[in-house]
Amino acid sequence: MKPFATLLDRLVLTPSRNGKLKLLTDYFRDTPDPDRGYGLAAIAGTLDLKSVKPAMLRELVLERMDDVLFRYSYDYVGDLAETIALVWDTSQNADVPQADDPGLGEIVDLMNSLGRTEVRSAVRDLLDRLETSSRFAFLKLVTGGLRIGVSARLARQALADFGGRDITEIETLWHGLTPPYEPLFAWLEGEAERPVLATPAIFHSVMLSTPVGDNDLQNLDPQDFVAEWKWDGIRVQLSRSGETRKLYSRSGDDISGTFPDVLERINFEGVMDGELLIGGTARSNIATRTFSDLQQRLNRKTVTGRMLEEYPAFIRAYDLLFEGEEDIRAQTFLKRRQKLEHIIENAPHDRFDLSPLVPFSSWDELETLRKAPPDPVIEGVMIKRKDSVYQAGRAKGPWFKWKRDPFNIDAVMMYAQRGHGKRSSYYSDFTFGVWADNDGGEQLVPVGKAYFGFTDAELEVLDKFVRDNTVERFGPVRAVRATPEFGFVLEVAFEGINRSNRHKSGVAMRFPRIARLRADKLPSEADRLATLMAMIDEKSG
Repeated sequence: MKPFATLLDRLVLTPSRNGKLKLLTDYFRDTPDPDRGYGLAAIAGTLDLKSVKPAMLRELVLERMDDVLFRYSYDYVGDLAETIALVWDTSQNADVPQADDPGLGEIVDLMNSLGRTEVRSAVRDLLDRLETSSRFAFLKLVTGGLRIGVSARLARQALADFGGRDITEIETLWHGLTPPYEPLFAWLEGEAERPVLATPAIFHSVMLSTPVGDNDLQNLDPQDFVAEWKWDGIRVQLSRSGETRKLYSRSGDDISGTFPDVLERINFEGVMDGELLIGGTARSNIATRTFSDLQQRLNRKTVTGRMLEEYPAFIRAYDLLFEGEEDIRAQTFLKRRQKLEHIIENAPHDRFDLSPLVPFSSWDELETLRKAPPDPVIEGVMIKRKDSVYQAGRAKGPWFKWKRDPFNIDAVMMYAQRGHGKRSSYYSDFTFGVWADNDGGEQLVPVGKAYFGFTDAELEVLDKFVRDNTVERFGPVRAVRATPEFGFVLEVAFEGINRSNRHKSGVAMRFPRIARLRADKLPSEADRLATLMAMIDEKSG
């Protein structure tokens, strides 16, 4: 376990992408099977490991530690796993040798073999056997709290670097293999043939666009491009081969189980690129709904019949990678589009439609359309070269995205919570609110939460304000002083806003981030809820 724990420690403290890649490739090279495969799975989010509830961990640590002392320690450290790893008292089990460090594979096998009544004693024994950093890594794994700033794609890039392969080869194989990935490592080390996939409906690396810069379009001929609306859903890839049907997110995560209503209606074979949305297709004459409605369906292990009925999903297609078994990615966009049109015309009209092209003759005309789209579920335009092939990655030139300008408001900090990883000692997750009318005058109502957008220096300022101005605590959450004459004003930028019955304020923001710290403003100068409602009305209008 120690090599994996050391890797986690170093990844958290390494900010650069290249530095993280080197740490991962070194780990893959120096760690034997199956531990390196389980380590890869843990980082990439594919590890199947029996979970342990935080309440049980608290009970275990309180068997050996005073309750008040633990609460003070937890408040100071800010992370449950780190606190328990540091304060765990092994003196009561001095006979257990800590030097006998179990491997990651041994721990995974043990945890997954335990019956319900065996978990408690097994976890206690492991905490006694592990040294501090390994104990921390173990606790992070079994509580599902592993956040180290490494994406699944970065882990796959490290695999590609380790084996001297292109990442598209890794991503093509990825969903056909399972932890601990021993055939994959054997192939990457030249000791075996390329692994045989367990499923033919595999994920293929997606083609990405680049944001339009100030002068990017200036020297480009509009006649060489087509435009489409940029829909506010999630990018997906739909794949069917024979009776195998899969739905993947843009990062390659298998989300098939969450959207059976889409999968069961596929009547074609191939690989399609598109946007997953909620509501009705253009051909069904039912309005497409907002991203907040789509969130009702995301990240669910089981989907009820009522959920399927109230939040029906469909795919708005905009590209075709494979027509049946034929790879057509090397054909031009217009040729692929022609084949896609034929498929969508014959697909079930309630689950599939085609993203329409947006006619334009000049960049100025397209900018006008971008700023006033015809549907509130549109967040800008996509611009694609007519002769572009479908290539993995983000090559600048073939595809651009031109998003609408972000919304901005001034809001007041209301609550704060500690972050994770290297931010676990800082209050870095902030809930903010705006003023709303009630019977007794104006009061703050929360409208969003943000945990990025500020610099490290600004984080120091925010954290100090929270510590100096806490007025109430709710578990890990601190309420801060916020009155019309005293508080902390934040300029918040966000990509979209919609009505929401799930939030007390009645609004839900899309991708909020802290744009500026407004020490020059009093809380009384912050925006009103009516301003946000007007934004929604204007967008819908």
